[in-house]
Amino acid sequence: MRCDAMRCDVSAFGPSVPGGRGRGVGQSGMGPVRRRGGSGGPPRGGGALGSLRPYVVGGLAGCGGTLVVQPMDMLKTRAQMAQAGRGVARGAGGLVRTGIRVLRAEGVGAFYAGLGAALLRQATYTTVRMGVFRRLSEARSEQAHGGASLPLHEKAAAGVAAGFLGAMAGNPADVALVRVQANAVLPEAERRVYRHAGDALATVAREGGVRGLWRGAGTNAIRAMAVNAAMLATYDEVKQQLAASGVGTEDSLAVQTGAGLAAGAAIVVFSLPLDFVKTRLQAIDPTTGRVPYRGAIDCLAKVLKAEGPLALYSGAGAYYLRCAPHALLVLLFAEQLHRRLP
Repeated sequence: MRCDAMRCDVSAFGPSVPGGRGRGVGQSGMGPVRRRGGSGGPPRGGGALGSLRPYVVGGLAGCGGTLVVQPMDMLKTRAQMAQAGRGVARGAGGLVRTGIRVLRAEGVGAFYAGLGAALLRQATYTTVRMGVFRRLSEARSEQAHGGASLPLHEKAAAGVAAGFLGAMAGNPADVALVRVQANAVLPEAERRVYRHAGDALATVAREGGVRGLWRGAGTNAIRAMAVNAAMLATYDEVKQQLAASGVGTEDSLAVQTGAGLAAGAAIVVFSLPLDFVKTRLQAIDPTTGRVPYRGAIDCLAKVLKAEGPLALYSGAGAYYLRCAPHALLVLLFAEQLHRRLP
């Protein structure tokens, strides 16, 4: 979960089948669809999309969620770059001041800086992550459980594996997105002109080689696995507890919203430091034109020494406001898409 994963999506899990703990692959279109009555509706056949269905649904749902939360992602990136002394106000209050400053100086369009790269990231990262998770879950369900829902630990393992593969597929777009968003905080004379996401990718490849497109991939992959594990376990557990307490059924909007908000908090706690390091590794120093760190460990050591441990949680407010709504939106979009796609 950019939250990416997801970034922070709900692409690694689905609503639980009522009755029984840890049985949550369920009906959202992310896990094996075996039963009627869940939030994803009746089982669907192969249809015109066939085996591509979970990949198509994943990409479209991720893009839909990103269109809504992109402003928060932009503010989160700028808050993280502020800790490197790049002229953006710090702290929670600084996040609001940054938003006001951006609106006044750059206009509404600035909140969607890097939108092309963000959509490209969802078209790669979320497409792969959701599709792989669905296929892994179905294979394991058939192999070991006679088509029944997976237990929680197996669902989490499938989510971790899918998160890793998705992060590898989406890393080039992630690098391009960070470069475009961080570029706006540089002095005008030092800014680079990125005409579109493809131009940003070409610039990164030209300056750093093909390896440059996968800069920070290790941290990004670990972050994606952390997002999936934290989000999956928290969402499933909180949803079951809310349903058991009488708030509603596990398929009700109130229960899913509460569980999604709790999952968003878990994502922040477990993945924001990794997202912070990833952002720093993928940005460049405007004075040298180079990345000022040798790797993730070097970046972490320098940040802790110069800025303190709390710096790793800079942009936490924006990160949560991006992750929690994005998680809910991706889930809801995926359910609707599975009902409507042939």
